[in-house]
Amino acid sequence: MRRFIRFFSLNLWGNLPSAWQRALSKGYAQVYNKSYSRLIIGPYCKFNYKDPSYLTQFKPASGKNTYQNFQDFFTRVYKEPLQISCSAAWPCEGLLCEYGKVSDTKLVTVKGQKRHLRNVFGELGNSIPDHYYFSNVFLHNNNYHRIHSPVSGTITHIEHIPGDLVVLRPWIYKNDPSLPALRNERINVAIQSKNNKQWFLSIVGGPAVGTIVMAQTLAHGSMVKIGEELATFLLGSTCCIASPLPIQHASVGQQVTVGKPL
Repeated sequence: MRRFIRFFSLNLWGNLPSAWQRALSKGYAQVYNKSYSRLIIGPYCKFNYKDPSYLTQFKPASGKNTYQNFQDFFTRVYKEPLQISCSAAWPCEGLLCEYGKVSDTKLVTVKGQKRHLRNVFGELGNSIPDHYYFSNVFLHNNNYHRIHSPVSGTITHIEHIPGDLVVLRPWIYKNDPSLPALRNERINVAIQSKNNKQWFLSIVGGPAVGTIVMAQTLAHGSMVKIGEELATFLLGSTCCIASPLPIQHASVGQQVTVGKPL
C-alpha cells in the first residue's frame, strides 16, 4: 500500500497542475463539511487514538455540544487555554521529521531546480542567520491542527506564497521530507520576541486543505502572547520553524506537543 501511495503521490498527483490540485482538493474537502460526515468520527477515533483520554481535552470548533461534521472535529479546540510555563514553546502538535542548523541544511531538488530550505520562508529566507535552527513538524490527520505562537512578541512580517498542494507525508520523500514545504502554498510569519530575537514560521498547506485560516487579530505590528492561536488548517498540514534556540526536548522521529518547551 505504501508503495502505491508513494507512486501516486510522486508520479500522478504531484505532476498535476496546481489549479487541478486545488480544484480536486476543494471538492474533496467539501465532503467533510457535510453533516453526514460526522458518522465517520467514531470509527476514525477508534482507529487513530490508542489513548481515549487524549480527546477529552477538546471541544467542537463550532461551539456546539457535539461535533456537527468531520471538519468540526478536525479543527477542534482545547476546552481550557494552553498553560505554558516556558519562554519558548512548540507552536503545534505533530511529528518532528527534520531538524538541524540552517547553515547545515542541504539543497533540495524541486522540479529540476536546487533550492535551499531558506526558500521555504520566501522573502524572509535570506534574513535567517546561519546559526538558527530549522525544524519541520508534520501534522498527521489525527493531530491537533491549530498553530500557536512559540513566543510572546510582535508580528513583523506576513507573506502568502501560492503554490502546489502535493502530499505532505514525510516517508514519501525519503531523504527530503521538507520538499513539499518548498513547493506548496504557505503563509510565512515572523515574530520578534521580547528579547529582540526573530522567530520564523511557515504554515504549509497540502491536499484537501481548502483554506489556511489565519486568526482575525493577526496583522503586521500586532502583539501576540506565547500560545496565542495564529492559524487553523482545514485538513492536513506542516509547520516549519526557524528559531534562535536549539531543541532540547525532542529529536527527529518523535512527536512534539503544542505548548511544551522546545
